[in-house]
Amino acid sequence: MRPLEGLRVIAVDQYGAGPFATLHLADLGADVIKIEDPAAGGDMGRYVPPYAEEQDSLFFQALNRGKRSLALDLRSPEGAAVLGDLVEVSDALFCNLRGDGPARLGLTYEQLRHRNPRIVCCWLSGYGASGSRASEPAFDYLIQAELGYMAITGEPGGPPTRSGVSVVDWSAGYAAAFALLAGVQQAQRSGRGSDIDLSLYEIGLGMLNYVASWHLTRGYQPERLPGSAHPSLVPSQVFATADGHIFVMCNKESFYGALCEAIARPDLAADPRFANAAARLEHRETLVALLAEVFAQRPTADWMEALLGIVPVAVPRGVPEALADEFLRERGDIVEVEHERFGPLQQIATPFRFVGDEPDYRAASALGEDSEDVLSSVLGYDAERIAALREAGAVAGPERTPAR
Repeated sequence: MRPLEGLRVIAVDQYGAGPFATLHLADLGADVIKIEDPAAGGDMGRYVPPYAEEQDSLFFQALNRGKRSLALDLRSPEGAAVLGDLVEVSDALFCNLRGDGPARLGLTYEQLRHRNPRIVCCWLSGYGASGSRASEPAFDYLIQAELGYMAITGEPGGPPTRSGVSVVDWSAGYAAAFALLAGVQQAQRSGRGSDIDLSLYEIGLGMLNYVASWHLTRGYQPERLPGSAHPSLVPSQVFATADGHIFVMCNKESFYGALCEAIARPDLAADPRFANAAARLEHRETLVALLAEVFAQRPTADWMEALLGIVPVAVPRGVPEALADEFLRERGDIVEVEHERFGPLQQIATPFRFVGDEPDYRAASALGEDSEDVLSSVLGYDAERIAALREAGAVAGPERTPAR
């Protein structure tokens, strides 16, 4: 039995952070019913290039595998009634609308508890459901800009620089999945559901963590450092070698001593200027310059042979090189799912490993592909009622759900 088997989640989500949250719930066995607006053509992620065809894309597939698609107009009375019926047989409702969106669409606990007193309503918005910015849309890159991430990423003197991946979106997705499960656990104990109000802004803010505490408590001024250096641990940064680069991280005193021995510079360990972490931080520029001279003398492969297993060390790679690493195959980190249009899809596996209980991966559904299946098998609607919903424009999708 898969870890979340028996959990049913209604997902009113689209694009990045929201679908990333429910992706992991689905991978762990939850029945995730994805509500898509038929008038809007479904989740906007279906149209993200490159590799987008008709109403599907590799972007959408990467974030929505294992979910069922119900094309439902929540703004219509008929669609709202279907949602209410789904709430009665579900554990949680998740959405990543703007902060004022849940109340407008009737997706709050107060609006739904009469249908199910245990329902957990988890919202992930840009700036939260209250406050002066509740109605503002937000996206990962905007949050990185606002919260100072772009000011401390990259080399000194460069322009504001974002992370190469959507770190706020993905962190928010993990946080939302965690919060939703905590809410369900609470509801199972108390018999009462809840509203959970999360925001990209506050999750991004939380990731400033110790840097924020340093600034707020002692006035620390974060800054960019050469070589993508750590703000307080020295040496912990990129060094140029004779033919490339290497990242060396001495986050423990023992690693610094081991590094000095391995590079045949025991004098750097004995030097009082570099005697401990505080001293090395004070004399960062001097020590880094001395180490840079050493690392520039030999190629990367030589340094990896000398240092691997002795100090934390890595070769900065490109994405293709990272994905070609055989270690990913050893661990089963790349999975393949079949897709009717795109053929075999290579995707990243869930990082959550329950030994002996492997996920059953399947491609994301076409828009409304599971509408009839959900209405009949989950809600018990007969063919006449489903036809009436189609006629009213409240539901869309294939007449029959294809075998999967």
